[in-house]
Amino acid sequence: MMKRIHIGLCMVLLSILVGCGNNSDAATNGGASGGNDSKESTLAKAKREGYITVGFANERPYAYATPDGKLTGEAVEISRKILTNLGIKEMNGVLTEFGSLIPGLKAERYSMITAGMFITKERAKQVAFANPEYSIGEAIAVKKGNPLDLHSYEDIKANSKAKIAVMVGAIEVEYLQSVGLSESQIVSVPDQPSAISALQSGRVDAITMTGPSLQAMLESAKDDQIERVMDFVQPIIDGVSVRGYGAAVFRIGDDEFREAFNAELQKLNESGELLQILEEFGFTEQELPGNVSAEELLK
Repeated sequence: MMKRIHIGLCMVLLSILVGCGNNSDAATNGGASGGNDSKESTLAKAKREGYITVGFANERPYAYATPDGKLTGEAVEISRKILTNLGIKEMNGVLTEFGSLIPGLKAERYSMITAGMFITKERAKQVAFANPEYSIGEAIAVKKGNPLDLHSYEDIKANSKAKIAVMVGAIEVEYLQSVGLSESQIVSVPDQPSAISALQSGRVDAITMTGPSLQAMLESAKDDQIERVMDFVQPIIDGVSVRGYGAAVFRIGDDEFREAFNAELQKLNESGELLQILEEFGFTEQELPGNVSAEELLK
């Protein structure tokens, strides 16, 4: 009797071991074929598949489509170069509205996002920033002759009838609110062309965006009835002059991908190739990020 029980227990144990062995093999095979292996990182998957989907805000000079349909821009070309250097052959770039970038990243419609995305503590609660690839200030444009004599956000605040257009989700919204503009003075628009149209039609008295973006839009509009305010005073927020640092953005937890991106970005900066790419889109040496890291900017 005892012998039969012993034999029975051995058979049960043997079946358990065989079952475990089969499950292990299935998991291994799934990982090798790119099946349902949830442990595969975003970077590893992109290298294996040979392509990656990147979300870009439709905002000159960061990302835009040329008349012949080619996707280009500062953020596009830097991302394309770095991803190629990382062994990812194809970048599937998707142009979208700025305000949909972070939701799209979190929903895994994109593996990374970029284009005019400033590093802020508020955004860092939802996403992880790479190190900055440029640093720039703000700018405004007005009707020719600057009829309301606007040279700062404070000037707009002081004139209760003055209105300014800004893209939904853009950092300028926070700046305008921090300076103290009323809600009635801030007109939200979905993209840069809409801001230009609002100024041309008289719906607003000014538009705001980063310096390079504004310059690119004005050159594209070719409207001599609107002009950039060249002596614009940078806003002061919490006692500090605003200067934004733009970077690529990753999902929280995608550390391997973000760190690999940072390493290649540093190489571009040190070799001078980063400046060469930036200069193609109206940036200068003044817009280089220096040696500051995302971690330092978020302290």
